[in-house]
Amino acid sequence: MNNYLKTQFPPLDINESLARGMAAFFILPLDPSVEDAEDVKTAVSEAVTNAIIHGYRDRSGAVELELNLEGRELTVTVRDSGAGIEDIERARTPMFTTRPEEERSGMGFTIMESFMDSLEVESAPGCGTAVTMKKRL
Repeated sequence: MNNYLKTQFPPLDINESLARGMAAFFILPLDPSVEDAEDVKTAVSEAVTNAIIHGYRDRSGAVELELNLEGRELTVTVRDSGAGIEDIERARTPMFTTRPEEERSGMGFTIMESFMDSLEVESAPGCGTAVTMKKRL
């Protein structure tokens, strides 16, 4: 089965649950295990939350969600055109956060990486961020 969906939405906290739900419904025809469905929803949630909180702290714009199924492999890309990441390697370090005043755990990328088969992060300061994750279902 091959399928593709691309959408965008405002960077509002309420849209994190929308993105989770879209990802879950998108993979439903594959009859994924409960564990696989929860893994995908959690990873999408973390990526969208990062885009909203870190990408658009003082900016307006949109978060883009792209879902692609090729056979049983899901590719998820979450993209923003926000602040970008100055040091991707440091940002991927567990417990690192740029928003400690908001009591952020700094575990977003670690969680995404643990629930998906692969994780790629592309970013540049002032140019936004694209997080691409893959999982075989």
